[in-house]
Amino acid sequence: MNNERSKPSAGASPPHQQGPRDWLCQTTGAAAPSGGSEPHEVGSVGAPCLGCIADDFTGATDLANNLVRAGMRVVQAIGVPAVPLDEEVDAVVVALKSRTLPPDEAIAQSLAALRWLQAQGVQQVYFKYCSTFDSTAQGNIGPVTEALMDALGSDFTIATPAFPDNQRTVFKGHLFVGDVLLNESGMQHHPLTPMLDANLVRVLQAQCRRKVGLIDYQVVAQGEAAIHARIDQLRAEGVGLAVVDAVSNDDLLRLGPALKGMALVTAGSGVAIGLPANFGIAPLGRASALPSATGYQAVVAGSCSLATNRQVQAFIQTGQPALRLDPLQIAADQAAGTDGVADALAWAKPLLGQGPVLIYSSAAPGAVKSVQGQLGVDAAGALVERTLAAIARGLVVQGVRQLVVAGGETSGACITALNISQLKIGAQIDPGVPWCHAPSDAAPNQGLHLALKSGNFGADDFFSKAFKRLA
Repeated sequence: MNNERSKPSAGASPPHQQGPRDWLCQTTGAAAPSGGSEPHEVGSVGAPCLGCIADDFTGATDLANNLVRAGMRVVQAIGVPAVPLDEEVDAVVVALKSRTLPPDEAIAQSLAALRWLQAQGVQQVYFKYCSTFDSTAQGNIGPVTEALMDALGSDFTIATPAFPDNQRTVFKGHLFVGDVLLNESGMQHHPLTPMLDANLVRVLQAQCRRKVGLIDYQVVAQGEAAIHARIDQLRAEGVGLAVVDAVSNDDLLRLGPALKGMALVTAGSGVAIGLPANFGIAPLGRASALPSATGYQAVVAGSCSLATNRQVQAFIQTGQPALRLDPLQIAADQAAGTDGVADALAWAKPLLGQGPVLIYSSAAPGAVKSVQGQLGVDAAGALVERTLAAIARGLVVQGVRQLVVAGGETSGACITALNISQLKIGAQIDPGVPWCHAPSDAAPNQGLHLALKSGNFGADDFFSKAFKRLA
């Protein structure tokens, strides 16, 4: 493993004069996010600048996507790696499946990720959660944040899920999805983490022992000095965490410099566009290259979000083949000793050569509640995840090499079933969703292309658009 820092070239100013932003990290990547600076390159490389812990797999690729677009070379690990980094990168994203775990398990996994990142020499830690602040009344956002603060000896951090490119904005501490409050956006019906309150200060305070405050839009609009002054004021008042307003990418870019040197940053993926500049990194005008796409195409959708339901219907309306899985039927099949996974794969096999196929369990909120009422919330979710994961692996074994997975929990299950341990991040399909490439024992030799889509992300034509982007 090569984690040795590169030295400045002969004749360069020593690092104590030049500062780490001039030579520690080197850029590669794609077009700038909205509001970004003009492309340029900086000097040589060193240890990772940014170490990220994501609470689900789609969120991890969402974050990695924004970091790549902002100029960072990024590697995404699935779970906490057992070995050190074997390549020089600017950021490492450790993808966990901890969003819906009991808080103590989520904390244990997150601290294990932190220890590994610290061993790689990262300069700043980023805890990434969903742009809809998905959590239960008990967490896990608050408990994990405070555990990381304790481990890092940090007395203050910020929290903001704002991602304006995906219509997630925070105003006066309230989270909006498009033009409506979070609790009116459909997230109130989420089967695992229903969000019933848009006031993030109140939501976070219920999960934290530290006092939670607010850095509002008027402060953010004034830039770095005003943000620093507000942080100092909040600290003096005994506040340990502050929700930050952001209604545009410009707000995130103003926030970025104020976070330089903060041991821990917590956010959705939006804040990522403002951090690379703190390390002297700016976007380049080329996308992160992935291998050429080959093989069959398929979509596996487990999310029941409004966005994914629209995407499913849009795909069906194109005339492409789609198979809906009924969780009650899956349960009945399993009780009878029959294999619904084999039936789904048998359905797909003769169709794969004709274009993309869709296998989905997505359903409207009423149907989801009905299934949960009969099977139980946790049992229904686990049943669907296991089934879709087995189908995803079977599809890849049958020759699928371009796979779209919709839903955070579904993506985590599919990645596990495919024995994927690392992803290379490629070009963006829609805000927050890039194509990735990964090795898998189900796809020997060439690996496969993957798009792991958060349930709430993507335009209605996302599934069709994704495959056209790879063509």
